[in-house]
Amino acid sequence: MNDDPVRIAEENSERYHVRHWGNGYFSVNSKGHLCVLPEKREDGPTIDFLEVIEEIKNLNISFPTVIRFHDILRSQVRLLNTTFRAVIEECEYQGQFLGVYPVKVNQMREVVEEIIDAGQPFDYGLEAGSKPELLAVLALNDNNKALTILNGYKDEDYIRLALLGRKLDRKIIIVVERFSEIALIIRMAQELGVEPLIGFRAKLAAHGSGRWAGASGEKGKFGLSCSEILSGVALLRQHGMDHCLKLLHFHVGSQIPDIRFIKEAITEAGRIFVDLVALGLPLEYFDVGGGLGIDYDGSRSASESSRNYSLEEYAFDIIDGLQYICDQAGIAHPHIVSESGRYVTAHHSCVITNVIDNIHQTRSGLSTEREPGEHNLVSTMRASAHDLNENNYQGIFNDIQQCKDDAISAFRFGVISIGERAKIETLYWNTLARIQKIVEVQSFVPEELQRLGELQASQYLCNFSIFQSAADSWAIKQLLPIMPVMRLDEQPDVSCSLVDITCDSDGKIDHFIAKTGVEKTLLLHTLKPDEEYYIGLFLTGAYQDVMGDMHNLFGRLNEVHIYCDDDDPNDFYIEEMIKGTSAQQVLTTMQYNPELMARTLKKEIDQQVHQGKIQPREGVRLVDFYENCLADYTYLKF
Repeated sequence: MNDDPVRIAEENSERYHVRHWGNGYFSVNSKGHLCVLPEKREDGPTIDFLEVIEEIKNLNISFPTVIRFHDILRSQVRLLNTTFRAVIEECEYQGQFLGVYPVKVNQMREVVEEIIDAGQPFDYGLEAGSKPELLAVLALNDNNKALTILNGYKDEDYIRLALLGRKLDRKIIIVVERFSEIALIIRMAQELGVEPLIGFRAKLAAHGSGRWAGASGEKGKFGLSCSEILSGVALLRQHGMDHCLKLLHFHVGSQIPDIRFIKEAITEAGRIFVDLVALGLPLEYFDVGGGLGIDYDGSRSASESSRNYSLEEYAFDIIDGLQYICDQAGIAHPHIVSESGRYVTAHHSCVITNVIDNIHQTRSGLSTEREPGEHNLVSTMRASAHDLNENNYQGIFNDIQQCKDDAISAFRFGVISIGERAKIETLYWNTLARIQKIVEVQSFVPEELQRLGELQASQYLCNFSIFQSAADSWAIKQLLPIMPVMRLDEQPDVSCSLVDITCDSDGKIDHFIAKTGVEKTLLLHTLKPDEEYYIGLFLTGAYQDVMGDMHNLFGRLNEVHIYCDDDDPNDFYIEEMIKGTSAQQVLTTMQYNPELMARTLKKEIDQQVHQGKIQPREGVRLVDFYENCLADYTYLKF
């Protein structure tokens, strides 16, 4: 066995697929610590996660904690824009790239402001899909050269807000999602005396692939059919507003894993675009929507958690496909708009949590020595354990399975005691572990023995809520990169799943990235008694930050915002800390009155004091303790 720590660190980097899902931003250093490379350079600034964790602890910030690396956010904005611009120049495409960030992907103000600032040189805009998002966008996106795209279903107030933006000379384009919105836009524009910029969302026959394919196709929730598009054009012309139609939009779903579906959509939407221009409509923008995926599992494939294309290929296929159709029709190249929020935000954020305990039903300190008068089932299990060897392991496996099942039945009927059942279970798990060691060196393993590792896996109890911090992992089994941020110069030796601190059996993660696809266990390190063990959930910057719920009243996490600083000894500084929600804040959200709750409890304690059941000093301490818990973080403290 190679015990070289540097070699082990390299092996662990491969084991956890860091180079693949990390997109150049993450690496493992020679100390065995996970690091961030904000400039994607091994010889550039390097931010050590253990140093970040130590600084967080020195600031008395409790875990779990969201860590945002704002330099990654800025880098992704630059990459998206510079890549499209480079491909446009290479293809001699005549239109411009004008991207917009869909704020639904992560509405946190600090995130949106950072994206706006990083996108300023590229006139990078914003997209809103609801009235509250539009209210935020109107206040934030004051670059009159940048686009503001308005999607989603709309009412009068939504349209009125959009037209308010037009009065401020903003490039706000109202995208029609359903036919009835056209008449509403016309009426509101006439009432307010404002000329709107209008887009039509086309409902394509082409559909996406992956988990969100249902957002596209003829049965999609949004968009206009070809007949509705033509009827909409006629309605605009009837009111002398056909010149306001500036944009054609489509969307084939989020996280498209296969580039073929993007090509098909470009072809179909491109044909609609050139036909509308042929009808005399002054269309200027071709909005390809979202769908640009990221490689969650590092496989670079068309699996649901990956993508089989690069950013460069994505940009080229859009530009080349649209250019061909426009040149064929002899029309000017439109400006290209994309709404690529997942690509921009996913990498910049992660959740770091501490592992609290190892729940391991297969380990027991119970003695299995023979006792006078023990039941025959105990003797049978002990004999099977004694007889196990490399030649009979499959037969012994079958025998101990049967014996264990018989023991459970016997216990239910009162035939054996709890002590005898415990002894049988201990012998069973010990024998199973020995069979697993035999199986590991076999060239062929019977199917029924291939799940031995899974059966014996530990459960690492982690101080977080999956429902709050990894909603997609629970709801749709989305793969997220998960790994330790420390001890990566040591061989991991415990196969485990992860469970959270909620009182819910769904609060677990048992699907992990593997070379062969998906594994039900993750290899981590044995916990040390006097040392914290930290693991990270990565690529959580898209949707996970904002879609979490307060199951069991576990609230939002503490946050720290990290910036790179080459002059700092550690190459970083914490620019901002945002406290997570307290118990009284989440209780208030659920219509409780924490002040009244504290008064009620104090009243009861005072009664106990007056009756002599509680000492006055203790009563004061109990009230203070209750009030401190109300003001404290909702997660566990260790």
